[in-house]
Amino acid sequence: MLKKKIRVLIDAHKDLGWVLEPSAKAVMKMEGLDIPEFVWTGSFEKAEKFLKQVKGPVVAKAVSKKILHKTECKAVVTGITSGRELKKQMERLLGLEGCEAVLVEEMVQGLEVIIGAKNDFQFGPVVVFGMGGTSVEIYNDTAIRMAPLKPGDVFSMADSLKAKALLSGYRGRAGVNMEVLTHTLVRFSHLVMELENDVESMDLNPVICTRDRCIIADARMMLKKN
Repeated sequence: MLKKKIRVLIDAHKDLGWVLEPSAKAVMKMEGLDIPEFVWTGSFEKAEKFLKQVKGPVVAKAVSKKILHKTECKAVVTGITSGRELKKQMERLLGLEGCEAVLVEEMVQGLEVIIGAKNDFQFGPVVVFGMGGTSVEIYNDTAIRMAPLKPGDVFSMADSLKAKALLSGYRGRAGVNMEVLTHTLVRFSHLVMELENDVESMDLNPVICTRDRCIIADARMMLKKN
């Protein structure tokens, strides 16, 4: 059964037609999925405090109801390590159309994969998994299965990818934690089923996978029209 807090978040975005990233990530967290530590604020002081707490580079993103595709609007800045750079970028991002606050989150490194879903006209909810990041459309290395998934489906999807060697480890690079990846995909597929009547599509891209975690670095949820 869909959690009441998730229903409240979805309903709050019905008129917009899509769910703002902080709320989309909140949905994922409520479903037991891993998201980066973050602060959502218009205050530089709060953002700088967060930067000092994470003790590493952060990502800053404009959160605006007018900006759906952030990379196309230069609304994402990665690798911020100093308060001076953070302040400079926050001032620029807050100047973008409709931006009232900035999402500042820990920057995580690992293998980038995409996990997505859509309501297919013929088959209903389906889940997409593959190599992710900004070049996902170039490589087009994905697998599709009907939701909900079972653990065996995840291994089958992974094995069908052209770049499957990257998941197990390649030329000295560590592979991903398949147990955690399986949990992420299976849990996500059940959420897809629960939101079948509300959501047109969902994209988690990238999901950063390491030997220990699968962290949802970006999340977008497109809602069905009333």
